[in-house]
Amino acid sequence: MKDTHDLEFIREYPVDVDRLWAAVTRPDEIVQWFGTEGVRLETCEMDFTKTGPWVCVMVGKESGDPFKVSGQVTHVRPPESGGEGSVGFTWGWHDGDDNRGAESHVTFTVAPTETGARFTLSHRQLDTLESSQNHGRGWLSTLNKLDQLLG
Repeated sequence: MKDTHDLEFIREYPVDVDRLWAAVTRPDEIVQWFGTEGVRLETCEMDFTKTGPWVCVMVGKESGDPFKVSGQVTHVRPPESGGEGSVGFTWGWHDGDDNRGAESHVTFTVAPTETGARFTLSHRQLDTLESSQNHGRGWLSTLNKLDQLLG
């Protein structure tokens, strides 16, 4: 059995669940925060309101290097009556020859709190400790942008 690595990040926002859900699933909202600080989105075909393929190409603002990631949205469970909702998708980086690498799985979960809504980002089945550490740094940087949007 191969060892894998998992990450989980939790943020609370002073917004209702429906607002948070829109921010993390709708294409026009995702482009406002997705990607690490220091990159710009070149292509962002991410609609997490329905199952199906997604792709994102980010370009380093200083380096000009492209970073492509893609996958499939595997489930969408919108929050009903202000309750919990989640969207899950596969995740795989592409190399310079556009070959897709190891696949892992990401889940965005939203839930109501007494003061707003909670966002939980889980990234599971990363194949190496180094990959987990790199993804951890990337998600923290990306979440800084979501914090600015919703904070």
